[in-house]
Amino acid sequence: MANSIQDTIQNTSQVLSETVQEEKTLSIYNLIMDGGLGGQIIIAILLVLLAVALYIYFERFFAIKAASQTDSNFMNQIRDHVSHGKLDSAKVLCAQANSPAARLVEKGITRIGKPLADIHTAIENAGRLEIYKLEKNVSVLATIAGAAPMLGFLGTVVGMIVAIHEIANAGGQIDIKMLSDGLYTAMTTTVAGLIVGIIAYVQYNHLVVRTNKVVYEMEAKSVEFLDLLNEPI
Repeated sequence: MANSIQDTIQNTSQVLSETVQEEKTLSIYNLIMDGGLGGQIIIAILLVLLAVALYIYFERFFAIKAASQTDSNFMNQIRDHVSHGKLDSAKVLCAQANSPAARLVEKGITRIGKPLADIHTAIENAGRLEIYKLEKNVSVLATIAGAAPMLGFLGTVVGMIVAIHEIANAGGQIDIKMLSDGLYTAMTTTVAGLIVGIIAYVQYNHLVVRTNKVVYEMEAKSVEFLDLLNEPI
């Protein structure tokens, strides 16, 4: 009797350990593959969107980082060159700096001798072009941040339709296993859509903050240059 009970306990422990082992080996790949063709297509689209978002983010991040690097002594050197009439040297200095703020100052230097209003307008127009360059493709991140969760929700709806279809064809005998494809599709696509959307949203806002800092630097340098032109000789 004792041996029988011991054998039963051992068999039960073995079954539980095998069940736990099967649960541990369940991977994200298996979840995606078990979700059916509809879920796999939506996951593939989301992965493409994630790759695009990461590429745009890092490409813009390094471009904006390079644009924000300016010499703290830049405007002092410009002041010295302009005050001594060395406009060519000032232009060379702007070209060497190769930053949005430096290009605005260079645009103003090329207009020296014209009315101050014309110089201000030229700098403003050049500033709009520089801002456009900084914000290139950043709006795509905002689109991905909004579209990815919607795609995930689409996968949820598709999964629910699959599950309801299986219930309708079950003939009154509902088995959770036959509903697994629809449930996997619903859950995996929802999670994937939210993950991609959150990543793109954070990336977009980070780039916006860094771009605003560069724009502020451009405005500060422009105002300082215009003030320089207003100084008495």
